[in-house]
Amino acid sequence: MAPFTVPNTITLARIVAVPVLAWLMLGGQWQAAFWLFVIAGISDAVDGILARLFNQSSVLGAWLDPVADKALLVTGLVSLAVLSLVPVWLVVLAVLRDVLILAGVGVALLLGKGLTIRPMMVSKATTFLQIALVALVMGAHAFDFEPGILKPVLVWATAALTLASFATYGVVFVRHMGQGGYSR
Repeated sequence: MAPFTVPNTITLARIVAVPVLAWLMLGGQWQAAFWLFVIAGISDAVDGILARLFNQSSVLGAWLDPVADKALLVTGLVSLAVLSLVPVWLVVLAVLRDVLILAGVGVALLLGKGLTIRPMMVSKATTFLQIALVALVMGAHAFDFEPGILKPVLVWATAALTLASFATYGVVFVRHMGQGGYSR
């Protein structure tokens, strides 16, 4: 399968959108930032559907898609933290979780115990809440409304699920490292 497929091109466009999103957010252009974030989210679904429908799944796409998703989400969270619109500790927690998971995979590979991490339900729920928080805060600024109690509820729910997700992956890592063979 050729690497330059329509789904991969859409994914690359999401990666290109990352610095644009940061620029828009940090420049206070909230409506444009909000709609870019929404369009990027829709494009994530579209590239996956196209890849399956037209049998254009590729190794490149399998690597680029999660990178694009994580880059957009982290950029949104970091930008909001820089602007003091979400707590810095929450962003540190979210990024630290991802870094430690990647470090665990790296350690397993270095020790010859290859480890494949598959998204779990708690991880998907965490990502959903992170996206919801970014969209809520951006939307509140873009369309001039007060999110009220919803914002702190999302902050604390995101923090709780981020910790639960990290703990779950930690258990998987410890169990895997205690085994003699590879995880497939």
